[in-house]
Amino acid sequence: MRKIVFVLIVFVLPFALCAQTVYKFNSGLIADSVHHYGREAAVYDQIAYQLSRGILKRPQVGETLYMDDEGDMIQWQTIEADSAGRFRDRSLGDGYLYLEYTSDREQMAVLNISRNSMFYVNDVPRGSDLYGDGWMYMPVQLKQGVNEILIRGSRFSRWQGIEAKMIFPEKPVYLIDEDLTVPHVVHDETSGLLWGAIVVSNGTNKPLEGLSITATLEGKKTVTSLPAVPPMTIRKVGFQFDPANVREAKDYEARIVLQQKKNTLDETTINISSVAPSSHQSHTFISSIDGSVQYYGVAPQKENVGDGQALFLSVHGAGVEAIGQARAYKPKDWGTLVAPTNRRPRGFNWEDWGMKDALEVLEIARKKYSPDPNKIYLTGHSMGGHGTWILGATYPDKWAAIAPCAGYPMLAEYGSSDGTIPTKGESDVERLLLRASNPSNVMALADNYKSHGVYIFHGDADRVVPVTYARQMREVLSKFHPDFSYYEYPGGSHWFGNESVDWPPLFEYFKWHKNHANHEMDVLDFKTANPGVSASHRWISVLQQEEPLKFSRVQLERNKEQNTIGGTTENVYALKVEISELNRSERIQINLDGDSINIDAKDDQIIYLYKNGHWAVGSELDKKQKGPHRGGTFKDGFNHQMVYVYATKGNAAENQWAYNKARFDAEVWYYRGNGSIDIIADKDFDPKKYADRGVILYGNASNNAAWDKLLKDCPIQVKDGEVALGAKTFKGEDLGAYFVWPRPDSEIASVSVISGTGLTGMKSTEANQYFAGGSGFPDYMIFSSDMLKEGVKGIKATGFFGNNWTLENGDKQIQTDL
Repeated sequence: MRKIVFVLIVFVLPFALCAQTVYKFNSGLIADSVHHYGREAAVYDQIAYQLSRGILKRPQVGETLYMDDEGDMIQWQTIEADSAGRFRDRSLGDGYLYLEYTSDREQMAVLNISRNSMFYVNDVPRGSDLYGDGWMYMPVQLKQGVNEILIRGSRFSRWQGIEAKMIFPEKPVYLIDEDLTVPHVVHDETSGLLWGAIVVSNGTNKPLEGLSITATLEGKKTVTSLPAVPPMTIRKVGFQFDPANVREAKDYEARIVLQQKKNTLDETTINISSVAPSSHQSHTFISSIDGSVQYYGVAPQKENVGDGQALFLSVHGAGVEAIGQARAYKPKDWGTLVAPTNRRPRGFNWEDWGMKDALEVLEIARKKYSPDPNKIYLTGHSMGGHGTWILGATYPDKWAAIAPCAGYPMLAEYGSSDGTIPTKGESDVERLLLRASNPSNVMALADNYKSHGVYIFHGDADRVVPVTYARQMREVLSKFHPDFSYYEYPGGSHWFGNESVDWPPLFEYFKWHKNHANHEMDVLDFKTANPGVSASHRWISVLQQEEPLKFSRVQLERNKEQNTIGGTTENVYALKVEISELNRSERIQINLDGDSINIDAKDDQIIYLYKNGHWAVGSELDKKQKGPHRGGTFKDGFNHQMVYVYATKGNAAENQWAYNKARFDAEVWYYRGNGSIDIIADKDFDPKKYADRGVILYGNASNNAAWDKLLKDCPIQVKDGEVALGAKTFKGEDLGAYFVWPRPDSEIASVSVISGTGLTGMKSTEANQYFAGGSGFPDYMIFSSDMLKEGVKGIKATGFFGNNWTLENGDKQIQTDL
């Protein structure tokens, strides 16, 4: 094949290392029409398929990679970088770029590749810089001889190209200060120690333990012990600093020193800004999702006039920082505006963990600013307009009013860099998979908007998010909503200045609206797709469904004079009802779906109702069952400060896969979610040490020593050569599995399992589409490596556990004769 060449460039890297040697690739090979990834559990990737089977040949010019369905040969072709050093070709959108580097010895290097969705180095998957941010410096182990780099393209590759360079740092461990998370010091406010976060790169083959950071700001030193940084990767770690000597509003320099015991490994200087209390500002906090340092932006209230003030939660658009979102608003004289991050400027599209981030910040802001609980409002722009639609529909009782600006309602119609959520499946298996995305279906949840006011604001000349989306929602609301307002800004593009969000009539509309206390609301109409996402609306809670992740609805009316509650339910198995507003000294009558129940409540303020053919009163929901505390779907384990546990009891290749996959997932989580993950070996997993934490387990019962501690009673068992799904057995070395199981020693945490029956099956799990916002993953999914070339046809079984976590009471689809 044609030899791939590079040029040598020497420059100073921005993370404060001296004169680094950099190899910038100028020539490579491309193959188009190779993959399709979206917001789906099933993926298509010919390269990943051939890698999983161990049949991928070293690419050669003109060599056929595979033959497509039309009989056309997909071949490797040469490509040259342009004068800016970028490989540009539209086929990179669904193709791969192949590069080579010949090393004269085994050595560590750092790969910096931009605008790709992931890459392999010598068949090992690594995290990507999808949006071209530039700060993903990935330490890699080069072997002596030819090193093969396969780079998977993306939507951004198609239009902006891929840039790739290899760096040889002077030392293996160092700080990277390009992706800082730091707060503002608010001048004249007593704040105590503050949290920041910085990236540590570990280019050694051993975990870095016993680390600390000493932060010095204006003479005040603070030492923070750090978690372990796994081998050959980067980790963003939190550190504290003391602003006590900050005396005025200006920029300061803080010295950050990384040490291992008493040995200094690296140091750098970062900027810390102090601002006046009246200025826009950032605040950091420790997220309960993964224990990482996150931040939110604030436009403070112009003038504090006492209690009863408002809180505005504003969710940003794609590519916008939270502090930038806050700065688009002038301070208001009647409330504080708070902007969460969605974990990153693009993050999770305000779905999944983006939604959780918004709720975390909302609760922090409620405690910090003590707003009137009836004056909490929600707004956002573009992707944040979508965030407004989905947060407003999912949690309708939290807001007095919402105002989506230039927003699209659903990812199924508009999508983003991860594509759209499919709306129709061609088989029962695909339809069940797509059901797992129902929590993203704003249209199906639209009746929830009647709980609060809605102001729709959109420019009529918007070419990014066409105004047709606003008109669509106007039509939907017009059929049932008694109180919504609509305005199209004449000639308004997608962004026509700060008025695109800070629109005075919008805030006037907010002023006219207050939320209602629960005792004031006697008529409720609530829909949910998953009680594990959204269960409660004022004085009712859907605890369990009859059919998991189909839509549930509760329509109830409370009559205080007659001491009754009556109404209907759809797809509800267990219901919690607060009855504190009724006369509990007298008999209470519940009329539900035609069933009449008389209750002597006495001292009870809550009753639990279960539908076993007919509705009847029962006891509090057993936490061992499904419920709002732990509702299932595969993604559920990625919460509660999750820990990644990889196998070490298999053969060398299996053990290496388990660590590589855990590291890959951690790198993607860091990039997409500004996250930080503990990665530990199975032999080091102590349930007591990691109590009540979500667990992501890599491996199977034959090679992961933590399996029996966590999954002994699970009806899905994976071991070498076999998957058992209850009484059904699938055999082969090429089977992969994703599934969730309640952690047996916890009432809240789950275990998400990434498993395979052999190395081929394990490698077939390497796509981590579960991090794509809104992507649907049910409770379990068993597939062969053929899924990577045939899509849904390669899925053997998928489904949801029942409310008691059994297969028998759940909903499953099995296909074996394909």
